[in-house]
Amino acid sequence: MTPAVLGIDAGTTAVKAVLYSLEGETLAAGHRAVTVVRTPDGAAESDIDLVWEAVVGAVRQALSQARSAGPDVVAIGVTGQGDGAWLIDADGRPVRPAALWLDGRGADRVTAWQRDGRDAAVIAATGSASFPGTLPVLLDGFAETEPETLARAAHHLNCKDAVRHRLTGEVATDPSEASRTYLDPATLAYSDEMIDALGHRRFAHLLAPVRAPHESAGTLTDDAAAELGLRAGVPVATGLVDSAACPVGLGALADQDGWVVLGTTATVAVNRVDRAAADSGIGILIPTGRGTQVLEALSSMVGTPNLDWVRDTLGLADRGWSDLERLARTAPAGSGGVVYLPYGSPSGERAPFVDAAASASWVGMNVTTTPAQLLRSVFEGLAFSVAECLDLLEAAERVPVCGGGARSDLLCQLLADVSGRTIVRTTDPEVGARGAATVALVAAGLAVDLDAAVRVFPADAVEFAPRPSPALSSAREVFARVRAALRPEWPALRALGRRTPDADAPGLDAASAGATPGDDRAEAERTAAGAPAAHLDEPAPDVPTPERTPA
Repeated sequence: MTPAVLGIDAGTTAVKAVLYSLEGETLAAGHRAVTVVRTPDGAAESDIDLVWEAVVGAVRQALSQARSAGPDVVAIGVTGQGDGAWLIDADGRPVRPAALWLDGRGADRVTAWQRDGRDAAVIAATGSASFPGTLPVLLDGFAETEPETLARAAHHLNCKDAVRHRLTGEVATDPSEASRTYLDPATLAYSDEMIDALGHRRFAHLLAPVRAPHESAGTLTDDAAAELGLRAGVPVATGLVDSAACPVGLGALADQDGWVVLGTTATVAVNRVDRAAADSGIGILIPTGRGTQVLEALSSMVGTPNLDWVRDTLGLADRGWSDLERLARTAPAGSGGVVYLPYGSPSGERAPFVDAAASASWVGMNVTTTPAQLLRSVFEGLAFSVAECLDLLEAAERVPVCGGGARSDLLCQLLADVSGRTIVRTTDPEVGARGAATVALVAAGLAVDLDAAVRVFPADAVEFAPRPSPALSSAREVFARVRAALRPEWPALRALGRRTPDADAPGLDAASAGATPGDDRAEAERTAAGAPAAHLDEPAPDVPTPERTPA
């Protein structure tokens, strides 16, 4: 049999499982969709049991595809979406669906914390500001709305920790996950000062023990092995949150290395030697588990879902992404004077600025505006936002990118042109899973450290060099001015969207009453019925190949 390492990436809308040889060759991959249920009050939740079923399905699919290679899995690594509240009882059973990182119910609570000083306590402890989908905000809300649920909860486990708990039965987390709760990145201990400042001592028992990401956090149990089709006793790494696993998969480990994930969120990050070198107040800080090193990251609330939304809104859902890119390329740079602000989350925005009332919009349309111009404007708006984050973090001149959006040649080239940086795209579409598997090599004793493991698991890449574009430069300036002009009106727009319509208002029914901007009930109903969610950050049959045609 062929020794293999299994990397699992439990994302927001899909679980990916990839089998690698000990030399880093991809042997097989599996994929299963995950349902996200949104409600008009801003909730965004997933059933924890169904997430586990997706893990089982993805792993079994990968094993089936690799049957001819006869893989013998000798190590398992897990990564996944961050933040949210994944609460289980003392028996390991979920006490409620997982509230996800994009849950918007706490937007008003965050605003209140910013006003009364509690958010300042969060920043002082963690180096990162609050936003609605973080654990402290969610727990504060559940204490008011679901006290009985909290009374039954014994542990909070982030997504990848919840998956690993099903694999091993062990309750644990790592510094990258814990830093988004109550952890001080400098001491790698939970901050008593922050817990007390928020009045959250009553929640302290929920916090999992913190282990190094490259340590083993148990071995595969008999029950889990039977479900997955693996042998019991395989070591499972503690692991990293997806935003910290991706740079491992990209090989970006050195101080000052930067990188971008173009996925459900658009995350831009740079490695810093320690918290003191990163405490600029403009991003979130995530310990890497490698000494004092931290990631300083700016992570927007919505990345590629902007593209999913415009595709569906323009009635192009039946078109493949290769076709849509070709359509967008027929519009000129600057999109015919149309500007798109890519702030489409019902929870507002957290990067490159924090504003719980932020909203998306098109500006500059007229009766001659074409679908191609509207489509291209969304690509450009996303590139402008990511480039702004790169500038704020003073990222280096070469920037590795990964995630579903990185499959788009147009988006990669626009980002290169707008930022003035060389964009380097890995040829491995599952960088998160590769990062998780790389960490697992160390946990299983197959590599002495992450540097050695990365050398075992190198990733090939394609480069996009920047090309000067006066039209794009002008469009970026207009983009910034339009945002500044609209920002004062965002709270009023959000309030307008929450108003209950008059009973006799034409064109409205009870199902649409009270919907908030970005409400996706149709998608929730469709996915709840068993249909897979359609997102650009999931594998697609028409993944674009490098075309090198003009952007």
